[in-house]
Amino acid sequence: MNQDKPIQRVVIAGGGTAGWMMAAAIARTMGHTIDLTLVESEAIGTIGVGESTIPPLVNFNRILGIPEPEFMRATQATFKLGILFDNWKHDGDSYFHSFGLSGKDHWSAGFQHFWLNARERGHDRPYSDYCLELVAAMEGKFAHLPEDRMNYAYHVDATLYGRYLRQLAEADGCKRVEGKIARVELDGESGDIAALHLDGDRRIEGDMFVDCTGFRGLLIDGALHAGFEDWSHWLPNDSAIAVQAKHQRAPQPYTQAIAHDAGWQWRIPLQHRMGAGIVYASGYLSRDAAYDRLMSSVGEPLIEPFDIKFKGGVRRKQWYRNCVAVGLAGGFVEPLEATTVHLIQRAVLRFIRMMPNGRVSERDAAEFNDQQRLDIEQIRDFVVLHYKATNRRDSPFWRHVANMPIPDSLQQKIELFRETGRVFRKYEELFAENSWVQVMMGQGIDPQSYHPIAAKLRDDEVERLFQTIRDNIAQTVATLPEHHAYVAQYCGAEMPQRA
Repeated sequence: MNQDKPIQRVVIAGGGTAGWMMAAAIARTMGHTIDLTLVESEAIGTIGVGESTIPPLVNFNRILGIPEPEFMRATQATFKLGILFDNWKHDGDSYFHSFGLSGKDHWSAGFQHFWLNARERGHDRPYSDYCLELVAAMEGKFAHLPEDRMNYAYHVDATLYGRYLRQLAEADGCKRVEGKIARVELDGESGDIAALHLDGDRRIEGDMFVDCTGFRGLLIDGALHAGFEDWSHWLPNDSAIAVQAKHQRAPQPYTQAIAHDAGWQWRIPLQHRMGAGIVYASGYLSRDAAYDRLMSSVGEPLIEPFDIKFKGGVRRKQWYRNCVAVGLAGGFVEPLEATTVHLIQRAVLRFIRMMPNGRVSERDAAEFNDQQRLDIEQIRDFVVLHYKATNRRDSPFWRHVANMPIPDSLQQKIELFRETGRVFRKYEELFAENSWVQVMMGQGIDPQSYHPIAAKLRDDEVERLFQTIRDNIAQTVATLPEHHAYVAQYCGAEMPQRA
């Protein structure tokens, strides 16, 4: 190991969720062994009026030793059990992608095989009846259960989450510098980043730099030219309008994703307001039409809506030389399945595991890039699935996505499930078997077959098993309080009551 240039100074360019997640994790983990500086400007806004997250964030907060009630009060958070998808299979249809498991698996086959076999025998209860989190969500209920039997995530105010993490990071020794980055200085010999030049003739040197400058990628691409791989041929949405609005009902423990004729709209319920927005393909819907559609559906807005332009894709190298790109600077897949914060979290924890103890190892960087790329490719496939697995042909947008080519990896997953009912999780893939099953069956992919072990049970055994699962779920849900009441008690928050 070459120790001639120890990594002592880490400089994070940009704040927001990405910058402060990285700062808080490094400061809490490395302490005084690292000289940590974060540069941000109050004049540069951050993207997002609310964030819908997924369960790994619960573990990230636990790693940092964050008390959950305190975190939820600080970020106006509510609990999330999944996503309700409206109008995706066809206009007027709904299904739910939950965070839980459905039914009871056998080691040889998932529950969907037993359900498919039971349906063939005349069983008429929907697959959605066999998931605790799904049933609880649709009844608007939530509570922490013993042994973590309820899988959940959060709806959080992204700006407030960044401020909360900033307090943690600064308490653990991170130094924040206010200012805009005017120029990135490269080392003439190595080509690495040597320093950031800020307005006012200030210069900040570092050994390792983290690019959290958003879509601009000011360091990773603007200075180092790592390159960007465009995925817009698979992800045609390129625009969004976001707004904050007053609640129209008590906050529910789920996100809503409502498809329209050129994209979709989101609803993210926080304690104090609703985060809402519209995602659309600008080639199929004008900005004015998107604005009118959003504003007609949100009730009373609390701020002036703002526009976001984006392009789906990934940096060709997210770790290049002595720079690591995190968050939007590293890559972006539209927020349909709420994976933006998760990709930040994965990059943060992965970088800390691979933090150099001397000169940057090209092997570390290559491994980081391979793992990050695999993560975002698997998430990309899952998001593209929602557009490809649909019966909608009612607009030019839906006819376009129905005919667009898809990655071979996704095609294999769809056809395998269509023919056999099987789903395999590869290489610590984020979305497990039941997530794929819920979305594929929810959007109309009906397996033609199932595992032969499902035929092993007699009719009475099938009925008894299925009835027991439903009874256990019903008994548990009956004991749960309403979500908004539980959040109010748990966090000491004032919550809107059920309409």
